[in-house]
Amino acid sequence: MQEIKSIYVNLPVKDLEKTRAFWEGLGFGFNAQFSDEKALCLILKEESIYAMLLHESFFKTFTDREVADGRSTQVLVAIQVESKEKVVEMVTKALASGGKRYKEAVDHGLMYYDSFADIDGHQWEVMHMGEPAE
Repeated sequence: MQEIKSIYVNLPVKDLEKTRAFWEGLGFGFNAQFSDEKALCLILKEESIYAMLLHESFFKTFTDREVADGRSTQVLVAIQVESKEKVVEMVTKALASGGKRYKEAVDHGLMYYDSFADIDGHQWEVMHMGEPAE
């Protein structure tokens, strides 16, 4: 079976400084080795999952297609955290840092998730998967 060592999700952003402040406000850090005046490497999970937040002009150099704007949906990025409380905490911080709610929280018992759109309109779903009841 093929195994992937790490994942880099590339997303266009309008303002790198505001983007950095938004994600730092949620408690995330950046990999300085892969960050510069054109891009930020957001660490989602050290050594395996990253979001490359590329200034729109730089992002356009990687594709011959039109770049989707923040008003349309092209991808939903879902991330799993260790507890329902962490879901609530992250979404609360995102909203306080300028993010927007696009959907109310959903509790399916075994799975709880909530959502926010970041300052560039990218949609993030934060979830917690509990243990099945015995």
